[in-house]
Amino acid sequence: MPGRSTSSSGSTGFISFSGVESALSSLKNFQSCISSGMDTASSVALDLVETQTEVSSEYSMDKAMVEFAMMDRELNHYLKAVQSTINHVKEERPEKIPNLKLLVEKKFLALQNKNSDADFQNNEKFAQFKQQLKELKKQYGLQADREADGTEGVDEDMIVTQSQTNFICPITQLEMKKPVKNKVCGHTYEEEAIVRMIESKHKRKKKACCPKIGCSHTDLRMSDLIQDEVLRRAIESHNKKQHRQSD
Repeated sequence: MPGRSTSSSGSTGFISFSGVESALSSLKNFQSCISSGMDTASSVALDLVETQTEVSSEYSMDKAMVEFAMMDRELNHYLKAVQSTINHVKEERPEKIPNLKLLVEKKFLALQNKNSDADFQNNEKFAQFKQQLKELKKQYGLQADREADGTEGVDEDMIVTQSQTNFICPITQLEMKKPVKNKVCGHTYEEEAIVRMIESKHKRKKKACCPKIGCSHTDLRMSDLIQDEVLRRAIESHNKKQHRQSD
């Protein structure tokens, strides 16, 4: 269209998006703050379970995680709405400058109207928090989990003994210090050992397989690994108990 041009600086015709895109970049940085907040709340909640602090305190951390997940979802929706609006205007290149605020609000509300509680299960940190909380409660044999799992009356020593075999890394054959879990198959490894193994395979243009004998996961990637905070705490707790007994 005569008199209208598109430049690499982020302007289409007479509409410049450079300021908007700069603001978007800042908002994306805020997502890392939300992520850090979720890590902190998760760690505190696990500490509360470990020390068997009153349930109300643990519930407060659970509420905090929900709020963080809601903020993350809302921020993602807003970022999508703004980016979608920018892309639409750049493609359409209208004669008159549209009401960008109104366009963004419409797209944002459309995304918000699709919200459901199931969205939280798609938030990796929230889902990981709930799973770790459940596993740690089971590890410490808390009453609610004993009744649900039919393990009421089983003491902590027996629970720890049953899980002790999971303390050994299948690669190093040593007790793990920084265990990471494979999200695909559920197996755990020493972080440094599995990262080194994956990097070595990928340098040779080969796929990395899960080193656990009998596992069918044949395309292990770095993105499959998450910190196994529950196992790390279980190992530390077991070692402290062993140390006290030896004293």
